[in-house]
Amino acid sequence: MRHNKAVNHLGRKSGHRKAMLANMASSLILRKRITTTEAKAKALKPYLEPLVTKSKEDTTHSRRIVFSYLKDKEATAELFRTIAPKVADRPGGYLRILHTGFRQGDAAELVLIEFVDFNETAMASAKKEAKKTTRRSRAKKAEAAPEAAPAATEEAAPAAE
Repeated sequence: MRHNKAVNHLGRKSGHRKAMLANMASSLILRKRITTTEAKAKALKPYLEPLVTKSKEDTTHSRRIVFSYLKDKEATAELFRTIAPKVADRPGGYLRILHTGFRQGDAAELVLIEFVDFNETAMASAKKEAKKTTRRSRAKKAEAAPEAAPAATEEAAPAAE
């Protein structure tokens, strides 16, 4: 019986599982998003999020701890250099899991796991929604436009001569 056992073993021995999660975490850090099965993504999220939290404090000790989990020098450097400054003000929830459908061969649930702050399309739409216009600013532009129009015609007239 597996009562109160929270870890999903993913059908692997512990050494294989740890190596797989380290490789997936390194790939996610380097590529910012990967496609995998739902079970692996759900196992990867609690594996990687504490490492991202640890990377907010850039000390030798935290770098060694993160490296002991990832076992990849480039991924560790990328985490501390690129990802940590971008998520510095976020209190958690660094990863997002998006369902994409089912795999053709075995009908496994496929998901896209990505860093929340590195999705350019979502960031661009959020910036567009933040800008608001008012009637007052529009009226100011309408008053400024007639003043700018005569100046433009005066500059254009000497060029025509």
